[in-house]
Amino acid sequence: MRRLCLCTVLLLLLGLSVRQPSNEVFAQSGGEWTTLLDGSTLDGWNMIGDATWTLVDGAVEGDGEAGFLVTAESFSDFQLTFEFWIGENSNSGVFIRCSDQEQVGIDTSYEVNIADAIENQDFRSGAIVRVMAPSQTVKTAGKWNTYDITARGDKLTVILNGITTADAEDDQFSSGVIALQHRTGLVKF
Repeated sequence: MRRLCLCTVLLLLLGLSVRQPSNEVFAQSGGEWTTLLDGSTLDGWNMIGDATWTLVDGAVEGDGEAGFLVTAESFSDFQLTFEFWIGENSNSGVFIRCSDQEQVGIDTSYEVNIADAIENQDFRSGAIVRVMAPSQTVKTAGKWNTYDITARGDKLTVILNGITTADAEDDQFSSGVIALQHRTGLVKF
């Protein structure tokens, strides 16, 4: 039942839009959760690449070729909370603060990876690719998992299934869209 409830409110964002910068302290902002993806529609998202994105049982599934679901809105400081599922050999990720919504990648954004079976284990699930390897190995394949990603100024924090796997400071990207990736295998959000 918990998974079904969380699937209904899969992807939430708490934060300030880059279009409306604020001088308020995040904890005191009184911001409210904004639903970005509710499992019943892809409204507010743009598709780039050749992935097949379908709505199945309250989740968004990515399959086929590589591609992205990209938010129409840009964000700077935020907390992003969602569930995901991947297969044994799947490769996916969440790209945050993408400065170029047409060219999503590690050269234009931060990638919080979703992949267990990856050659370079420094880039496995829980990592911020090219910024920080995961501090702990958390196996994610074949089950539902929870990500809590916070970006506040140059501070980036990744919590995977309740375990802080990355806590880094990096100022390369300050704002941009959020993109969900399908690279290989089946992924569900």
